[in-house]
Parts: sequence; C-alpha cells; structure tokens
Amino acid sequence: HSGEIVALIGANGAGKSTTLRVLYTVLRPDAGSAAVDDIDVVASPLAARRAIGVLPHAAGIYPQLTARENIAWFGALHGLTGATLQRRVDELISALDIGEFATRRATGFSQGQRVKVALARALIHSPRNLLLDEPSNGLDVMATRSLRELIRGLRAAGHCVLFSSHVMQEVAALCDDIVIIDHGRVVAAGTPVELQ
Repeated sequence: HSGEIVALIGANGAGKSTTLRVLYTVLRPDAGSAAVDDIDVVASPLAARRAIGVLPHAAGIYPQLTARENIAWFGALHGLTGATLQRRVDELISALDIGEFATRRATGFSQGQRVKVALARALIHSPRNLLLDEPSNGLDVMATRSLRELIRGLRAAGHCVLFSSHVMQEVAALCDDIVIIDHGRVVAAGTPVELQ
C-alpha cells in the first residue's frame, strides 16, 4: 500500500527477484496474475512501468555516461524534457548527495555510487511505487545508513516500497510488512511482530 515498506525475504532461489521481475514486466508469469495500482502487468506493461521505479539487483548504469547523463537519459525515456527534466535531475542529485561525482563517467564508480545513480534513475519520473532488488547489497555502513534514511523518507512521502533483502537487521529496521517466499510461493506474511 502507499506509505508502506514491504520486504520479500527467502533463501537464494526462493523467487524474490523473479517476483520483482514479473512486477516490473521483464518476465511473464507462468500462472496467476500481477498488478501495480490495479494495472495488470501482462495486459498493460507500459502503463505498469509508468507507475513504478525499479532498482534491479545489478544497478546496470551505463559506464560511458556521467551520473547526470544516466539520470537524464532515463528521465527522457519517461517523457521528461527541457527545464522539467533538468530540475528533476538536479533535485535527485542533491537529495542523493551525488553532486561530488555527477559529472564523472560512471566507469570506476564504487558500488555505493552506482546504487545512488541507479536509485536516482528509478525515481526520476516520481513514481508512486518502488521495486528495489537487494538495494544495500555491497554497500558500506555509511551508504547503507543513507539508503535506509532515503527509503524511510519515501515511505513518509506516501510511496509504496517493495524490496528484497537477505539482511534481517535491515528488514526489521525498515519494514511495515514482510512476505516470506519459498520455492516461488508465499509461505508467510505479516508485520514483523506478527511473524515473530
């Protein structure tokens, strides 16, 4: 729901990333259905993509572009242009503390820098829903703390955040609800207190 953070947890191969890939329309489900804001992701994948921001497991930023160019490119793909696009890029560079490396090519970025750029890319079109696949993977302590604060801020702003994680401390610190997946099936779901 809007204003909530939900974690998908489970062992490697349980289906967390697959679930997220179905939601962000890269995979078609073998059975069942999936929807984002009541938009069927199979029947209307473009409409579903407009409603979500995605941070895939491998950040996947273009190494020959600068951080600013990576963010702006995805804004243009979402239909932003001119002053509106530049204002949004500037807002995200400031909010995610990217300014120090905004004009550097992404080749050689640290994992934390890549994640910040990929997150800015996911947020460029101001989506209501965010899908984050192990967002803190490979981040140092300070970058992880910064990411958690950002995710809390997104919840406070009314966003729906769905993320996968193997870090129980992160899940306990951030989540309103938890969904446990095993072999592609939900085996338990509820608040952290209910699951305890």
